[in-house]
Amino acid sequence: MQSVDTLLHARWVIPVEPDQVVLEHHSLAIGDGRILDLLPSPEARRRYRAETELELPGHALIPGLINAHTHAAMSLMRGLADDLPLMDWLNHHIWPAEARWVGEEFVHDGTQLAMAEMLRGGTTCFHDMYFFPDAVARAASHAGMRAVVGMIVIDFPTAWAQNADEYLHKGIKVHDQFHGDPLITTAFAPHAPYTVSDEPLQKVAMYAEEMDVPVHMHVHETAHEVEQAVAARGQRPLRRLADLGLLSPRLLAVHMTQLDADDIAAVAAAGAHVVHCPESNLKLASGFCPVGGLLKAGVNVALGTDGAASNNDLDMFGEMRTAALLAKGVAGDASAVPAAQALRMATLNGARALGLDQITGSLQVGKAADIVAVRLDDIETRPLYHPISQLVYATGRDKVSDVWVAGRHLLKERRLTTLDEAHLLARAEEWRNRIQRSDEEEAH
Repeated sequence: MQSVDTLLHARWVIPVEPDQVVLEHHSLAIGDGRILDLLPSPEARRRYRAETELELPGHALIPGLINAHTHAAMSLMRGLADDLPLMDWLNHHIWPAEARWVGEEFVHDGTQLAMAEMLRGGTTCFHDMYFFPDAVARAASHAGMRAVVGMIVIDFPTAWAQNADEYLHKGIKVHDQFHGDPLITTAFAPHAPYTVSDEPLQKVAMYAEEMDVPVHMHVHETAHEVEQAVAARGQRPLRRLADLGLLSPRLLAVHMTQLDADDIAAVAAAGAHVVHCPESNLKLASGFCPVGGLLKAGVNVALGTDGAASNNDLDMFGEMRTAALLAKGVAGDASAVPAAQALRMATLNGARALGLDQITGSLQVGKAADIVAVRLDDIETRPLYHPISQLVYATGRDKVSDVWVAGRHLLKERRLTTLDEAHLLARAEEWRNRIQRSDEEEAH
């Protein structure tokens, strides 16, 4: 018998690749952080001896979910300013709060809180766009979670940097600092076309090519954004990005609620990716991303939650369900985003957008053992006819029992193994008291 680190025996294994495949009574053999084998359970028991062996008779094993757009530290602003349109929410509430509170301590604590929530919901990898990306990277690496850390760029000064050149310089320093970390990669993260001018964007395009990293950016998030751009420059933001050399396979365009046929054709022709954040877009009344049309055009569409300040959770199971239902309503077609497509958007499509599809996103031999065990034997998920449909339409994040990242058991029977839940709750309450107290003082 061959020795392996871990052997997982499950009722179902849903590898995502090949598409729509459900393997019954199969097992995963894990060693050195990678998937060594995927095979029928009786054969696995004969072939392998494991240091850790786990029976999951009522579970499905799926690839770790990939949250392709977050502002993790904003978990500390969850519920701070609800039920407002985007620009009012940003200009009068979020940006002032950030100016007062955001620093390395805030980002570290908020990121830890966000990672705990994401791991408990089956997310094993996230892309973050926020200040102090070095603090995000350190927190993720320490917790054992996979992260793509955004090297943020914006024209105006913040606690992280004073101007676009300093943002770029400090971002590249973060890239170099974590270059050898197996869990941490980077992407340029210019905030949006309306907050970053042409010269920094041209530099981003140049550096991204030289460093071979993605570019992650809010694009066409609201009708107001597009209207303002046309009034000021005579062209839609997407057209401007194309002129600046940013519309390419490196681009992850986030939100994209305001797209016409020409926009969709341009994105498809360029091989750019779209990150759909359905619940945040609904909450801020930003509009509807035409996911069905993008998929028909061949565009790779991933899923993200956005930050907990505008969602108000980091629940990728919720995003899958909302994405599937919303796409049907927008397209007037019940088959617009089937359950298997929604699961793929939350896994392999996200990995592909982030340049990680050779590492994660599906349960294939040789890939990292980023795995989630989901209970499908409870009242809420029975009877069960089609496991993939059940995952998307009937299952919640509370059914996630166990999570592994690179073979490391980060959630064990709903208990976090690398993050201190009691400490995180205490820190969250301290930040709430601090922020609320200052708001009340300002009000008086």
